[in-house]
Amino acid sequence: MRTQQTSQSSGDSVPASTEHVSVLLQEAVSSLNLHEGAVVFDGTFGSGGHSREIAKQIGQGVLIIGDLDPKALKDAKNILKNFVGKLIVHKGNFADVDKTLIEHSVEKLDAVLLDLGWRVEQLSYNRGFSFQNNEPLNMRYDGKTRLEALTAYDVVNSWSEETLSEIIYNFSGERFAKRIAKAIVQEREKHPIETTFDLLEVIKKAIPGSGRAYRKIHPATKTFQAIRIAVNDEFGSIERGIPRLVDLLKKGGRIAIITFHSTEDRIVKNIFKTLQKKEEIEILTKKPITASEEEIKTNPRSRSAKLRVAIKK
Repeated sequence: MRTQQTSQSSGDSVPASTEHVSVLLQEAVSSLNLHEGAVVFDGTFGSGGHSREIAKQIGQGVLIIGDLDPKALKDAKNILKNFVGKLIVHKGNFADVDKTLIEHSVEKLDAVLLDLGWRVEQLSYNRGFSFQNNEPLNMRYDGKTRLEALTAYDVVNSWSEETLSEIIYNFSGERFAKRIAKAIVQEREKHPIETTFDLLEVIKKAIPGSGRAYRKIHPATKTFQAIRIAVNDEFGSIERGIPRLVDLLKKGGRIAIITFHSTEDRIVKNIFKTLQKKEEIEILTKKPITASEEEIKTNPRSRSAKLRVAIKK
């Protein structure tokens, strides 16, 4: 779906280096307990770092890669040019991989990996992910336009004040969610909010000076994050996807999920607990695996990453 989320996501500053570095690479891949000939689904291919490492370990196995972003999959053949096994490309959400597996006669999976962050490269897509540049309000990972699907423009200009307030608060924890939602509705009554800079100005005016003074991140970061999550139905995909993927695992197969903020991690944690109570899985990580101090120093974006792993019973 996306790869690598950061505090800069949809936000406050573009990192000095835009080269993508896969987070918890060795920890995530080793947790899958791979072997020669394994059938593996990397549901969030992104820049291909995890898949490249998986490919080395499964030899002539089957690697299914998926992503919502067509640009992420475009270079997959080059990234995985040394893979000697069978490569299957799933163009879409990881929660909907069933059809692709049926098309390619894949019955069960040995392992599943989801990296629920997103790629730094997406900041340059001119889709409104970042407010560093004045861009159209799109925020879709799959690049679809307003004529094709829901976009950030639609959310900002047509959703009710109550709904806006709820998603801004629930999806990001923004304490001034009600004020921001009200300001958005008032502004759009004058004219449509069309660009990132338009939305940025509304948010800045809605948050009082005292609220801006003590923030470690830009005042608009959380609101942009919440709208992006709503547009792409990110939490819904996790809730639908994990049970489906567990069902597709062979007995003894493993699922590893990397999250980048507390709400995502809580959703994954709760789903794992529910599935464990149903005796469908056994959770292998009582506490999530986090990045080492060394990785954080070389890749600050890994600071918020959490890895949870479970095995199919």
